Amino acid sequence: MKQLKLTDFVFFFFFFTESLTLPTKPQDVDDFRTTQKFIEENIEYITIIAFAQHVQEATFEDVEILVKDVVEYKDRCVANKSLPECFKLPNNVLQEKICAMEGLPQKHNFSHCCSKVDFERRPCFFFNKKADVGFLPPFPTLDPEEKCQAFKNSRKSFLNHYIYEVARRNPFVFAPTLLSVAARFEEVAKTCCEEQHKVSCFQTRAAPVIQYLKAFSSYQKNVCGAYWKFGTKVLNFINIAVLSQKFPKIEFKELTSLIEDVSSKYDGCCEGDVVQCIRDTSKVMNHICSKQDSISSKIKECCEKKIPERGECIINSNKDDRPEDLREAKFTDSENICQERDIDPDNFFAEFTYEYSRNHPDLSIPELLRIANVYKDLLSNCCNTENPPGCYRRAKDKFNETTEKSHKMVQRECAHFQHLGKNGLKYYYLIRLTKIAPQLSTEELISLGEKMVMALTTCCTLSEEFACVDNLVDLVLGELCGINENRTINPAVDHCCKTNFAFRRHCFEGLKADKTYMPPPTTKDLFTFNADLCQAQNEELQRKKDRFLVNLVKLKHELTEEELQSLLKSFTQATEKCCNAEDPEACFNEEGPKIGS
Repeated sequence: MKQLKLTDFVFFFFFFTESLTLPTKPQDVDDFRTTQKFIEENIEYITIIAFAQHVQEATFEDVEILVKDVVEYKDRCVANKSLPECFKLPNNVLQEKICAMEGLPQKHNFSHCCSKVDFERRPCFFFNKKADVGFLPPFPTLDPEEKCQAFKNSRKSFLNHYIYEVARRNPFVFAPTLLSVAARFEEVAKTCCEEQHKVSCFQTRAAPVIQYLKAFSSYQKNVCGAYWKFGTKVLNFINIAVLSQKFPKIEFKELTSLIEDVSSKYDGCCEGDVVQCIRDTSKVMNHICSKQDSISSKIKECCEKKIPERGECIINSNKDDRPEDLREAKFTDSENICQERDIDPDNFFAEFTYEYSRNHPDLSIPELLRIANVYKDLLSNCCNTENPPGCYRRAKDKFNETTEKSHKMVQRECAHFQHLGKNGLKYYYLIRLTKIAPQLSTEELISLGEKMVMALTTCCTLSEEFACVDNLVDLVLGELCGINENRTINPAVDHCCKTNFAFRRHCFEGLKADKTYMPPPTTKDLFTFNADLCQAQNEELQRKKDRFLVNLVKLKHELTEEELQSLLKSFTQATEKCCNAEDPEACFNEEGPKIGS
């Protein structure tokens, strides 16, 4: 079987649709055939991703059994497409075969999903996914020499294992992104296995791959969370803002057509329908490239590339130049705005978002959605007054007022970064996040804290500081809120997560410590330390300090930030003192209780 050349596989990152309609135009038919051929040739990787994301606890041996079964099914259908089993949707086939694996549904607690069929079973598998993967063993790490020997012995087996391990730990990441990550890691392995200093090579070259995965994972979880909690209308406005900034020359009519493709049935990718996700990605790319003259002048070379290569090229292309025919003023200066709104409100506000977004490339996506919300509320009031034009001509003042509040929020966050430094900033957010959402697991809170720090350290020194911070911090809050619409944390956090997507950041800004939280019973374990701390390497020791702080906040929820920081300082000093003592164990036995007293 011809295997995927992973180094070439990347699709456009977040615009996906799901359509069961077969193409009829000659060019569309060719594109469909190319994509279908690609899927058939690379069914092993696709099956691994689907299985590992649906049943994260499954072993690699389980995966191999399913892959063998699916490949045999594919071969039967390629040989004879008229077989009844070949008319089923690929996702249904995969889930049926997972459910048919002896003892697996019962062992991993998804038999209730297997009792459902087709479109009822899909969301069941989705809600069974676990974002917090603390139940999985640590990601397997091989010595670079062992890693390179495994790669040399069997590139296919090496990449199969890698995709399996990454997919099960990232159950909501879209299949094209995971394949792109594997492509990049394959290139890292190829390069580093030829180097003399393999350890430093892997450390240096793998870091950008990990960041790439984290960035795409964060965005996709955020958008899918918006879709599940707020529906297609909010998803449409997100995509309108993104596309209008990326392609400011696109006409609104053409944008509307593209939005139908990218937003109409997003549930396929969000639920993990990997085959449909790949098909729909290709379909959107074909749409963009077939209309490139009217969409963007920056993607001509991208569209000349083969289908698997076009996506990354377009993602990395620059925003197009702003056109001169911007028509934002018509939404504040016209005498007939209320009448125009009433004809088709959804289309009216979509066009406003389009015009405002392409005219303001300096603003973040959340801020553009806030402005759209403010404009909608303003018209709701103004159109009921005696003089609507005199009322809504103040719109620009309202927009500026809203943006100024958001700017001040970002300025405060960047001031924290400048004042506290990287470590101090992390402790600040670990305390803050744990106080407002103590119900989350320790590992999840640490992860969120690290991502907040990454957002600010990445953005606070850039010229486009505001948009960068606002976009990235909003993604972190999206992860906190989660994808699942039924996720609950506590009343205050749930309110911020579910009330208004655009103003989620502003809502979180005002949150205090959760008053409904009942701390766990006081335990001596938190203040019991041993000489193992002295053996921890820098990164591992830092992780232990982070866990200590989060667990301390959970246990002593009533303490102020200053008191908590003081206890953390005592912990650090005790560690340094005892690790330099003649008898570290005895020292820890004496110093540990003092910290908690």
